[in-house]
Amino acid sequence: FPLASRSGRIRKRVTELRNSSEKPKIRLADVPGGVESFILAAQFCYGTHFEIGASNVAEICCVSSYLEMSEVYSVNNLSLVSDEHLEIIINKDSESAVEVLRHCADLLPLADELKIVARCIDSVVSEALLSCRFPDGLSLLRIDLFRRVISAMRCRGVKPECIGASLVNYAQKVLAKRSMSQQPKPVFVDSDDGITASHVVETLVGLIPNERCGVPVSFLFGLLRCAAMLGCSDCCRVDIERRIGSRLDEASVDDLLIPSFRHGSGGRETVFDVELVHRLLMNFCHRDDDDDGFSPSQIEFSKVSKLLDSYLSEIASDVNLEIHQFVAIAEALPDHARTSHDVLYRAVDVYLRGHGNLSDSEKRKVCKVINFELLSAEAGSHATQNERLPLQSIVQVLYYEQLRLRDALLLAQGADDDSKSQSWRINSGLGTPRDNYASLRMENRDLKLELARLRMRVNDLEKNHAAAMKRNSKSGGCARVITWLLKTMIVKPPTLFSNTSSSRASTPPSSSR
Repeated sequence: FPLASRSGRIRKRVTELRNSSEKPKIRLADVPGGVESFILAAQFCYGTHFEIGASNVAEICCVSSYLEMSEVYSVNNLSLVSDEHLEIIINKDSESAVEVLRHCADLLPLADELKIVARCIDSVVSEALLSCRFPDGLSLLRIDLFRRVISAMRCRGVKPECIGASLVNYAQKVLAKRSMSQQPKPVFVDSDDGITASHVVETLVGLIPNERCGVPVSFLFGLLRCAAMLGCSDCCRVDIERRIGSRLDEASVDDLLIPSFRHGSGGRETVFDVELVHRLLMNFCHRDDDDDGFSPSQIEFSKVSKLLDSYLSEIASDVNLEIHQFVAIAEALPDHARTSHDVLYRAVDVYLRGHGNLSDSEKRKVCKVINFELLSAEAGSHATQNERLPLQSIVQVLYYEQLRLRDALLLAQGADDDSKSQSWRINSGLGTPRDNYASLRMENRDLKLELARLRMRVNDLEKNHAAAMKRNSKSGGCARVITWLLKTMIVKPPTLFSNTSSSRASTPPSSSR
């Protein structure tokens, strides 16, 4: 009886049946690999040849152990033969080792006890250390086995960027092909084992290297979208947000446009998740509280401010975006983060255009996020003619534009005087020939014309709003603002050049008036 001669388990069972009155019948429960692996073991016992490869060597090793087909019962038994083939296959290349490892998923925990899993992982990691190359078959592994491979790589010192590339590839193969739309029931990536997509996301997040070079920030945003759609744990989402916050200067506007997945929660819901973006900004600003201890640099602040203002321009037209949400995001960064408020002004203009029913006080709340002194000449010129802005904001724009013109005129006058002095030196043979006098006079004349245009604009504003201000209880304050502005702006050009130290002596009118 070949099976009894080579299998210790069957031999023991046959011996038991000889001394029993029961009908001789051997039942083998939970055979590793099922019927197919038992047939291979039987073929080996009966001398039938078959091929041992990466797809079946793990099953043969496990079934030979289960049947106790060791050297104790027969020379060159199946346990020895299968183990020799396993060693050859997993050391051939990492692709073969991963293929063996993939077939171990249904052979646990016996494959672990026989060290098959550990030997396969060691082969894959050893090659990764040498070449930073990962077999494509890694993306076919079940998530628990994939986690063990990546954990071994981190322990053995594989480069973070190599580990990150493997994580990105796995996520693209496993998650991208699944339906990630929000559903009341879990989304399974392996229904036989009950593995959900949310479990995969949470596992991948825990494997991401801490180094900035580990994974691209766009990959983190992709995981964050999946976590929001699949309802992953709060701990998982907080971890992703913390990682993104520390690298927000690398993000793009498209990354920030994450749809809101809280439908049906009540209240007005925005198209994009603005509260999430606000949390990312808070993580960025408080980055020095993390383990790295490095606060954002001015360059990083500047990049994030441009990103934020462009994001606000994209979402400002959302009718469900409330004032406090818009203001909270605009004011999330410190004052020194922005060197220009042009893009922020554009965002405010888009918001006012998309929310035409705002009262004057509500418009002032929105406009208070702008520092009109940091507007360029082009943006300031647009603001002075923007009828959507409240009057107080227009007055502030005119004030700062008047200061810029005054400074420019003083600078031009100083250059004019220097040019005259230099011309005298040239004529006296004391200097190098330069002839900028005519161009400076022309520039001075253009600046004076611009100042005259502003005076006409202020007069128009005073006429258009005179009647309304008289009926308003606060008309006296507004009138004083306009009167003060006229007195400071409507001056003769010589007065502007009379005292350079008083160019900014005046202060802008209070916005509360």
